[in-house]
Amino acid sequence: MIIGVPKEIKLQEHRIGLTPDSVQVLTKKGHEVLVQNNGGFEAGFTNEDYKNAGAKIIENAEEIFKKSEIIVKVKEPQMNEVKMIRENQIIYTYLHLAAAKELTEGLIKSKSICIAYETVTDDHGRLPLLAPMSAVAGRMSIQAGAHSLEKNQKGRGLLLGGAPGVEPANVVILGGGVVGENAAIIATGMKSKVYVVDKSKDRLKQLHEMFGDKIIPTDSEKTDLKKLVSECDLLVGGVLIPGAEAPKLVTKEMIKKMKRGSVVVDVAIDQGGCIETSKPTTHANPTFLVDDVVHYCVANMPGGVPRTSTLALNKAILPLLVKIADQGYKKTLKENKNYQAGLNVYKGKVTFKGVAQAFNLDYTPAETALLD
Repeated sequence: MIIGVPKEIKLQEHRIGLTPDSVQVLTKKGHEVLVQNNGGFEAGFTNEDYKNAGAKIIENAEEIFKKSEIIVKVKEPQMNEVKMIRENQIIYTYLHLAAAKELTEGLIKSKSICIAYETVTDDHGRLPLLAPMSAVAGRMSIQAGAHSLEKNQKGRGLLLGGAPGVEPANVVILGGGVVGENAAIIATGMKSKVYVVDKSKDRLKQLHEMFGDKIIPTDSEKTDLKKLVSECDLLVGGVLIPGAEAPKLVTKEMIKKMKRGSVVVDVAIDQGGCIETSKPTTHANPTFLVDDVVHYCVANMPGGVPRTSTLALNKAILPLLVKIADQGYKKTLKENKNYQAGLNVYKGKVTFKGVAQAFNLDYTPAETALLD
């Protein structure tokens, strides 16, 4: 199979779809890999690294899209990339379609086969291809929040861990999943006072066993979220509904009651955000103010640490890619329901329920679509 790896063009996105080691795995199996010139440079991978792994270096994205049977990316195709996608071409990347109507319509029109990393499941209902980037984003959320709390960033002028004789900052983490757990790792390491809010009692018990008294596990159904949010210094939104738009858990009214200079980091912004006042930002201009509350809503947070992120992502995405390359997408998706869950758009049909519901589109189950 011919596998194409274009350079990412989303603003301030420095990751790349495949590492040289992943390329070598594929080329040793007889597959052809086309990598765009200097596509991995910002992540620390040179053209020479890719050549040594057996890849061909291609000057421009147009040629890669034209020649490849499958396109491997990190971020969702930008609209000028969508125009290059061919009928029956496989697109394998993060898509987050429930928060992207124009992209969804473009992919439907392209009649391509779109497999989204973020909806592939495992036997326990987890999201193994999303998990590594959620872990990175969760850890980065505390770094970003700590920086945004500095006075010269328009924050409260607080150090997360406090100082001798000075109380640490209050950190509230919404969601106890991969994002929340990893945010808690960094927040507790910085000696903050950390609340983790989740609706699952079992998950809260797990987190308490993991962190002990370093966190305050908080049942979302038994707590006054308005009060908790109003008293916090850093609020991290890490709530996810797989493949669907994130629920708006924090309202505009709740933001108004937060302390001046407090900080919101909405990690769920890729899926529309779980804070009502959030809107996507970039690494170049990451924050904005609403009612004197600093909002950090970068839609591709792991792109800020491209080497770590690319290496972590490739460990997760390579097994499915190898199977598709070796035996074709139909056989691969038909024989494995977890992989099949990744199919979001198939030859003009929406095959993921959350995406269809987000835009009131017709829904065709993946299993049915693959019979064509």
